[in-house]
Amino acid sequence: MRLLLLSSFMLLIVTACGTNPVTGKRQITFMSQAQEISIGRQQYAPSQQSQGGSYVIDKSLNAYVNSVGQRLAKRSAQPNLPYEFTVLNSDVPNAWALPGGKIAINRGLLTLLEDESQLAAVLAHEVVHAAARHGAEQHATNLGIGLLSTIAQSQTSNGFLRQGVGLGSRGAQAFYSRSNELESDHYGINYMVAEGYDPYGAVELQQTLLSLSKGRTADRFSAFFASHPPSEERIIKNRQRAQTLPKGKRNKTAFLRATRQLRRDKPAYDKHTAALKAAGEENWTQALSLVNQAIKKQPREARFHITKGRLLNLENKDKQALSAFNKAVNLEPKYFQTHLHRGILYNEMGQYQKAKQDLLISHGILPVQASSFFLGEIAEHNNNRQRAIQYYQQAASAGGEMGERATARMQKLGVKAR
Repeated sequence: MRLLLLSSFMLLIVTACGTNPVTGKRQITFMSQAQEISIGRQQYAPSQQSQGGSYVIDKSLNAYVNSVGQRLAKRSAQPNLPYEFTVLNSDVPNAWALPGGKIAINRGLLTLLEDESQLAAVLAHEVVHAAARHGAEQHATNLGIGLLSTIAQSQTSNGFLRQGVGLGSRGAQAFYSRSNELESDHYGINYMVAEGYDPYGAVELQQTLLSLSKGRTADRFSAFFASHPPSEERIIKNRQRAQTLPKGKRNKTAFLRATRQLRRDKPAYDKHTAALKAAGEENWTQALSLVNQAIKKQPREARFHITKGRLLNLENKDKQALSAFNKAVNLEPKYFQTHLHRGILYNEMGQYQKAKQDLLISHGILPVQASSFFLGEIAEHNNNRQRAIQYYQQAASAGGEMGERATARMQKLGVKAR
């Protein structure tokens, strides 16, 4: 069995070897570029929804970011990928790339940047991830580690060895990610310089992120810094490269003009962040006061109205809560959370048909545990046992408290827990 698995693994390695389009080095991938592009297209919209949704207050900002990104993409080793660049409505200072060139940058990172060269450093870095097929390469690494784990576990029942393989897998993945990051830094600077940008923008970007990461161990940004670790090593390498390259454009005036609305609204988002913190501490009165201040500063932000509606719902002020959710839906009808929370409220109010309509819209945009659970409740209320079980199974699979509630509902419907 061990020899068969090892032979299968070696055959996969041989057939999956290719060339990294950026570096020219040998690369292992188990998917074609057409598959990568398809995956990126399929995952782009739900990935945006799950991470705050699109930033729509100032649509010209999206156009600006996309224009910078597209110019850099043309400088890449794969200029013909279907690149897209969008701004997400999230405080977290993040940017990411899906296979096939689908790229996003968060509002929270844009507010930390000072000029267009720093923005170019972010976007060029993500372009390299897509052009170098890092997503496909990481998939191959995970698959290879899984096969090697199977080989090791098939030859022994020793628990210590199985634990060792698990630790080795995590180590290989962490090292590989570091390699990808350094590669993206290096070639991203090339794309920046080819487009005429100052390479010191990449140095300053890493300095900003390293400064922001210090002392963060348990806040909402810590997960981002765990997966995108800034380091002195990256700063040093970027500075060494920048010193050998010509200085270029910063385009600070253009950047400040494009991000003017975003910077003007930062106090409103800060109030909203404080409101969420107060709500997490169950200080409902303070939370409601803070979110009202955020709305006063920027009444067109749907997320503020969602938070207000949820707080009013907690105080059993259903009519006022519904008004807040209606406002959110009107502002952003394509964001899953606006329909989700209004649907939950309608369900609590016994308006099951309206609840079903909203929850189905939300579920169609992004299926989440809450929409599955409450659609299950509505199906059960309508005596549609089979449909209720299907929704409850979806909710139960996500685990947690709501997963336990879904399991309990299924048991009442005569379905044994798995």
